[in-house]
Amino acid sequence: MNRTPRSSRARSALIALAGASIAAGLLATTVAPASADKGTPAQGAKPTVVLVHGAFADSTSWNDVIRRLRHDGYPVVAVANPLRSLSGDSAYLKDVLAGIEGPIVLVGHSYGGSVISNAATGDKNVKALVYLAAFLPEKGESAVDLSGRFPGSTLGDALRPVPVTNADGSRGTDLYIQNDKFRHQFAADVPRNETDLMAVTQRPVTEAALAEGAAEPAWKTIPSWVLVATRDLNIPAAAQKFMAERAGARTTEVRASHAVSVSQPGKVTDVIEDAARAVR
Repeated sequence: MNRTPRSSRARSALIALAGASIAAGLLATTVAPASADKGTPAQGAKPTVVLVHGAFADSTSWNDVIRRLRHDGYPVVAVANPLRSLSGDSAYLKDVLAGIEGPIVLVGHSYGGSVISNAATGDKNVKALVYLAAFLPEKGESAVDLSGRFPGSTLGDALRPVPVTNADGSRGTDLYIQNDKFRHQFAADVPRNETDLMAVTQRPVTEAALAEGAAEPAWKTIPSWVLVATRDLNIPAAAQKFMAERAGARTTEVRASHAVSVSQPGKVTDVIEDAARAVR
């Protein structure tokens, strides 16, 4: 009969033991954080800041704001806004918010203001709303309605429409800002080397999303802060001020283009942190 040498049997036992130890370690590292995430945040902990970009932008538009917030100890989530439909984008954001423990300061730029207004309604964790060069629609109002209510927007002439097929097979239209008009229209106070990249990486919004009426807005029940960009060519400053006053928001003005989170990240961070301190 062949017998396995004692040294081979010993090596096999050590390998089995090591494998069991590694498996136990991996289990511990995957289970422990999941359990920790379900805990209640410590009393006095800073709220999570959730950032929602608007049309013709993406989450990188928040980069300098994120750095400042994180430096000051705030947890931050930058949401990839789908920009497909106001109701659908709002439903997506609701799901994101549902996965966050504890108090939230919800921030929207541009069309993202309409999205946060819809998504935060009835959400007890959202303690403050911050609107940055953004829409604060009343029920039934659309971005198109509000931007055209006051003179000053030149967005229409800068757009490039692209026909698309929607998920349900119907036809729709994606809207881009023409690359050669992007800087002047969207970010005139941002260096050209940055705006050239922003133009190429811009996310299109559907025409239908901008024309869709809003649901019951959260700003009626949640304290709101507004930063008005006085040099905005997308949403006229007069429209921003009108919406802020109607919502009873605490309002600050800054001499900035529509891309205020890129050109004025310090001022944007100040407004967000003012809101966070007020509701803690």
